[in-house]
Amino acid sequence: MSDRSHVLLVVVDVQERMMPAIADHETVLSNILKLIEGCHVLGIPMLVTEQYPKGLGQTVLQAREAMGEWYTPIEKMSFSACGEFEFMNRVETSGRGTIILCGVEAHICVSQTAHDLRNLGYTVEVTADAVGSRTEVNYRIAIDRMARHGIGITSVETVLFELMDSADIPEFKAVQAIVK
Repeated sequence: MSDRSHVLLVVVDVQERMMPAIADHETVLSNILKLIEGCHVLGIPMLVTEQYPKGLGQTVLQAREAMGEWYTPIEKMSFSACGEFEFMNRVETSGRGTIILCGVEAHICVSQTAHDLRNLGYTVEVTADAVGSRTEVNYRIAIDRMARHGIGITSVETVLFELMDSADIPEFKAVQAIVK
C-alpha cells in the first residue's frame, strides 16, 4: 500500500448523535481522528458520508476539523455508501483503487460499503480499531465476516506506516507523532 497515489480514505457516518451510542466510542473516535490526521499529512484524499443527517446530525466536530478541506459530506439514506450516486461518482473520479474504510456502524454501513466496493473491483482495507458498533458482538461478527469475504482487516497504525513505507520520508516525524 506504499503507493499513496492509489489510496482513498472513506469516513463512514461518524455523526454527532451516533457516536455516543458506539461501544468504546472514545477509543474508536480517537483512532478515526489519528487516521484522518495521518492521511491528511500524507496527502491522501478523503470522502465522508452522513447517514440521514437530519436525524443523526453532522460528522462530529473533531473529525470535520481534522478533515479540513476534505469535509464535503455525502448525504445518504442507503446503508451502503455505494447506493448513492454522488459517492460512487466521487470514488470513480478519484482514480483510486484502494479504499481505506473507517467509521460506524461496523456491521451495517461499513460492512455493506466494504462488500459493495470489493464486488466492484476495489481493494478494500477496514481499520478494525477505527470502526465500531453499538454492541461488541455485532462488531466482532462484522470484522470476521468481512475478513472471510476477502476484505482486508488492518489497524490505523499499520495503514499509516504502510503508506509511508520508510522512515526517511519528510512526513515520517509528523505521522509518528500522531500515532504515539
